[in-house]
Amino acid sequence: MVASNLAYNYYEYHEQEQNYNFLPEELKYTSISLQEVRENKFRLEASAFNLEAKAAKNKIMANRYGYVNLWSKDGLVENAYVNQRFKRIYVEHKEIPFFQPSSITEVYPKPAKYISAKTDTDLESLRVKKGMLLMTVSGTIGKVAMTEKKLNNQIFSHDLLRLTGKGEYDTGYIYAYFLTETGQNILQSNNYGAVIQHIEPEHLQNIIIPNAPELLKKEIHKLVIASYDLRDQSNDLLDCAEKILYQELQLKPIEELAIEYFDNSVDLRNYTTSLKDLNLRLDCSYHLPMVKVISKEIKLKAKEILYISDKRISANIILPGRFKRIYVDKGTGVPFFGGKQLGELNPCNVKYLSLDQHSQRIKKQLSLKENMIAVTCSGTIGKVSILPKHWENWTLNQHVMRIVPANNEIAGYIYCWLNSDYGYYLITRHTYGSVVDEIDDRHLSQVEIPLLKNQSKQQKINEIVLEANELRYQAYLKEQAAIVKMKNIID
Repeated sequence: MVASNLAYNYYEYHEQEQNYNFLPEELKYTSISLQEVRENKFRLEASAFNLEAKAAKNKIMANRYGYVNLWSKDGLVENAYVNQRFKRIYVEHKEIPFFQPSSITEVYPKPAKYISAKTDTDLESLRVKKGMLLMTVSGTIGKVAMTEKKLNNQIFSHDLLRLTGKGEYDTGYIYAYFLTETGQNILQSNNYGAVIQHIEPEHLQNIIIPNAPELLKKEIHKLVIASYDLRDQSNDLLDCAEKILYQELQLKPIEELAIEYFDNSVDLRNYTTSLKDLNLRLDCSYHLPMVKVISKEIKLKAKEILYISDKRISANIILPGRFKRIYVDKGTGVPFFGGKQLGELNPCNVKYLSLDQHSQRIKKQLSLKENMIAVTCSGTIGKVSILPKHWENWTLNQHVMRIVPANNEIAGYIYCWLNSDYGYYLITRHTYGSVVDEIDDRHLSQVEIPLLKNQSKQQKINEIVLEANELRYQAYLKEQAAIVKMKNIID
């Protein structure tokens, strides 16, 4: 092999993957009675008699407070329902915000699309109300959230379960129950579907839950509500910071920007670009007129335009390399998650990386620090998050880049700009790829950051964002306290 070959050098330079072979997991099996099949409505698939779920049920039935079926005469659920399917009429302009079930666990949920008021369905029945418990019932089953300020009165798709508790403290109590491993094991045993998993509201009738005293329910419910109140406060602060940013740069809502096309007489978007702006990019999306308008707008009132690569903005931009992952059991490795969970307070479906096999990569590329800025760079491009304190020393996968801020005096401001509609366009303009969208660290380094003429306002924006990030950490602690109390009841 020729040593000067580029592919050879790349192979030699990068970490060579080791081939680790593991034996398959030990086969799990059990026997069931005809009575159990009859009680489970004659379901014959193995998941309906899951061993973990069976052990979880035994634990609930043995707890000191007794138990009730969740949705029954003596249960804790007043009402639970999903809506009928309907044909959606999507529109480009911002008419009626439309949320997907996957967004319920995001701290700052944003609408996936917008639908027309002409959509032929009962839109009011699709609205969720503050205090409701929401649950995903299709695809990824069992993600739960309380309806907070941002989601109050918003419209969701039909395949989202809306639940209200009977008692004053039952909804938060049920929420905490489904955040425990025991509650999830019992819930998951009710799934059905060969390709896409589903559960129905009536499956709640089969789920058992500890019937704790009212005082304990109240303590747990209050902690859950306190957690969501802190999230609301955090979101209000982020809205305030973005409002100040827009005021100082005198920016309009992005949909109000006037876009000029080359020839408006034809029903086709068309535009030109000069050779000096080509930047060796021949893909049309890189040269969208919107980007030119944004660049022009921010230059009018900004003190200075810097790139993220500028040392006054960032100390480093990290794009982790691809690698073969070695997972271990919970408690024996480092928490590891991806871009889909980036907007969540406490990421779900977390895996654990082996410290023994990945220690150097974790130290140099993967480990997270408070106030780092994370930006998704593969698949869904441009999701931005400022990392909270409780993610310290956790790890993210290679589909998320990390911006290491120059210092904490600029970290919050970077996030505020990149998380705005203007920042999103400047990030996503660099997108390339014919099947899976991608950007890399070179592209992110070329994204513009406008500095404000009023330094005190810029500092205020930064402080507000960091305060909002601290509130998210406090919200996490409240929720964890509720989960611990629920686990104590179960155990």
